[in-house]
Order: sequence, then C-alpha cells, then structure tokens
Amino acid sequence: MPFDESDRLHAKTRARARRASLAADRIVALGVRHSFWFDLHHRAVTARWSTFFAAAAAVFVLFNLAFAGLYLLGDDPIANARPGSFIDYFFFSVETFATVGYGDMHPRSYYGHALAAAGAFIGVCSLAVTTGLVFTRFARPRARILFARTPVLAHFNGAPTLMIRFANQRHNMILDANAELWLLQLERSAEGALYRRFHRLALTRNESPIFSLSWTIMHIVDATSPLHGLSADDLAESDASLILIFEGQDETSSQTLRARRIYPLCEVGVGKEYVDILSADESGAAVIDYALFHETRASRPAKTRPG
Repeated sequence: MPFDESDRLHAKTRARARRASLAADRIVALGVRHSFWFDLHHRAVTARWSTFFAAAAAVFVLFNLAFAGLYLLGDDPIANARPGSFIDYFFFSVETFATVGYGDMHPRSYYGHALAAAGAFIGVCSLAVTTGLVFTRFARPRARILFARTPVLAHFNGAPTLMIRFANQRHNMILDANAELWLLQLERSAEGALYRRFHRLALTRNESPIFSLSWTIMHIVDATSPLHGLSADDLAESDASLILIFEGQDETSSQTLRARRIYPLCEVGVGKEYVDILSADESGAAVIDYALFHETRASRPAKTRPG
C-alpha cells in the first residue's frame, strides 16, 4: 500500500470528511413524526441521571399542583386544612401521593375522598414505574472500555497495518472477548444507485480468552483489504468510517458487555504508532499509564537482521 510516512492529513480536509462521516452518531431524520411521548421508556432509560431525577421531580410536583387545584374546586373537602388554602391542599396531595398519610389532614366529603383515592392510585402507579426504571438503569451492563482517539497506520512486521488500541478501565476479567472491525463506505451499483456498504476487515487476532488491561487490534492492509492501494491523501479525503465493536462477558456480574467506537477514516494517523503504556514495577505487577494512552509517535523503521 503506497503511503507517505509523514502525516500529510490537512485540517480542512479532515474536518470536511469528519462532517460527512457515514456512521456519525448524530443523525438528522426528515419526514419522521417526533413527539415527547414517542418511545418514552427508551428516553427514560438512556437519559442522564440528573435529567432523569429532574424529570421525575417535575412530574411529581406538577401532578400535586394539579390535584391541589382540584381540591380548591370542592367545598372544604379536607378536614383541618385552611379553607381555600392552596398550599395546604398541595401538601395533602403530596402526602396522599406518597401514601404517608400523617393523619392531621384527611378527606371529609365524597368529593375529597374521590380525589384522594385517585391521587393514591396515581401515586402507587408512579412509584412502581419509577422503581422499575431506576432498577433498569442500574441493572444495565456498562463496559468501561477506553478507545484510543485515533487509529494509526504503520508498518508492523514489515507489512502496512491498521491498528486501534483500547483498554478495560475496570481491570477486572472480561472473558471470551471478541472484537470486530468494519469499514462503512458509499458505493455505486452498476445501475448508478448510491448505497452504503459494510466491509469486515480481517484482524490478525479478533478473540481473547481474557481481557483485563489493553488490546491493540491489527488489520494487515494487503491485496485482500478494502484499504489496499489507498494513499495518505485518499484516506484524508475519504468520507468512509471505521466501526470497532467489542463484546465480552464480565466475570464479576456474568453479564455480556458491549462497546463500540466510530472513527472517520480521515482521522487515521498515517506513519504513526502508539506510545508504549505497559510496564512492570519492582514487584512484577503490571503498570498501565493512561496519561500516554492516546499518544502517538512517528513509526520506527523496521530493524534489519545482520547479514
């Protein structure tokens, strides 16, 4: 594969290709009806914790404000509440929703009993839904996989090789680890139709019985590779993307962990290699330096054997 050992990727070209990346996480969908209530469960499970609790608190307050207004419509429906006091009715509604019922305020009319019963029912249902969502959020397996910011392309064992490094930040054992690398690019059919196509990139090693520290996957760019024949400028101008998918079983929780990372092909560091991050201390324990994890350097020339 012909490429210049120097990094000839220009900033403007890389930015243009990055914006046109085929597998970008940000997607603009046209012609689709969007609604706040559309796929509400997915939104609740994937939202940030701060957003989730803020939304839950807002819904709780709004429901109680609505019930306080309904109590105001009645003829003194709550005993020991000041007649027409919105704040007393609000806190009575809060007690009913939370099913605490302190006892100093209680319904004394059919209207008050009916509203309290409705409020208690909604409160119990809301508690069940919130508990289920919180459990689902906690129970979701999350892989703490750290991916290198950029792939690199350099000679390894005499062959041009695409490399991507990633690490397990928990340092626990992940069993039956598996990695897949795909190339996503636009192609044109014989009829002239433009379509997206996935190409699996063969790895020198795509499986590992245990994974606890770091792993650098390698794809040899030979005649069978979709990247064969591309120069550094071709890579810089490409709008194709690399998709790295990791999967393994967490030994601690016995759950399947998955993680992915998408790289615009224009971000490949041509003629670069990763800085070493693994070493051993005096006791023989493995030391991994995350401060250097994303660092790259110019690739070293292959050592020639003495004649």
